[in-house]
Amino acid sequence: MQYKDYYQTLGVAREASADDIKKAYRKLAREHHPDVSGDAASGEKFKEIGEAYATLKNPEKRAAYDALGRPPEGQPFRPPPGWGGTGGPGAADTGAAGARPDMQGFDDIDLADLFAQMGAGRGGFGGFGGRAAARDDGPEPGEDFDTPVTVSLEDAFHGTTLQMELSVPEPGEDGRIRRVARTLQVTVPPGTVEGQKLRLRGRGGKGRHGGRDGDVYLHVALAPHPLFRVSQHDLYLDLPLAPWEAVLGAEIEVPAPGGALLLTVPPGTRAGRKLRLAGRGLPKPGGTAGDIYAVVRIDVPGTPTAREKELMAELAAASSFAPRAHFAEEAPR
Repeated sequence: MQYKDYYQTLGVAREASADDIKKAYRKLAREHHPDVSGDAASGEKFKEIGEAYATLKNPEKRAAYDALGRPPEGQPFRPPPGWGGTGGPGAADTGAAGARPDMQGFDDIDLADLFAQMGAGRGGFGGFGGRAAARDDGPEPGEDFDTPVTVSLEDAFHGTTLQMELSVPEPGEDGRIRRVARTLQVTVPPGTVEGQKLRLRGRGGKGRHGGRDGDVYLHVALAPHPLFRVSQHDLYLDLPLAPWEAVLGAEIEVPAPGGALLLTVPPGTRAGRKLRLAGRGLPKPGGTAGDIYAVVRIDVPGTPTAREKELMAELAAASSFAPRAHFAEEAPR
């Protein structure tokens, strides 16, 4: 008899909860179902996943399996006493005189078959057992699905309703898994931000045996904007200023998702300074909003006219401004 590591098959820790085991099984079963996966080996993998889940989802079978210890995968091992014959765990030992009664009938048995017998046997193992394993036909919630959705900055600011197509696997009447296209109406509330999850209740997989339908979770990504950079509810805008605007100050109209705004540039504004427009960013819960930060950069004419050159020359001659005076003090020696 060879040992199989069912926890490794499902990719969960040995102390995983029943809910974690179910989630892992459902995820792997969906990936490796022969009707969904294009892999030629998916059928065998799907069978292994089902075998592992059939044991670990049942508390009695899982307890008995855990009691086997942790032999290396595929290594032959001797089942404990009480697992004798074909009557399942706890059946009476009927071996011939001198034979190992606890080893009868295990030379060719599969580990999955062994645990399947636990549902029919009446005895126990290691203190577990007594009743037959209950059928797992209670209410089971439908599958939840995750999918990305891209939202423009304007829609994130004002809120909107989007239509999107989602393809989900569903079992047909014949039990085969098929891809079904659904059209979803998605309400994007004002102030939606990058990374936010929007939940569509009951739009996921169909529940079984009276269980609720699953949900669809939309993971929001904001589309790149030609002017604004987004940081949660704050917006950043590069603000080009002419040299005289930065020196003398100016009143400048700047764009914003809620409409153009008037920004005061103080005299003597330097490149890199952030000028704040409070409460003009993306809305926040509770009625407040983020800010807009206009990040100053100084721009110059690419092709100055003769008069502009003349004025700049006059300024250079008249000005005592020395922007690199600190070089002399801080340069390495």
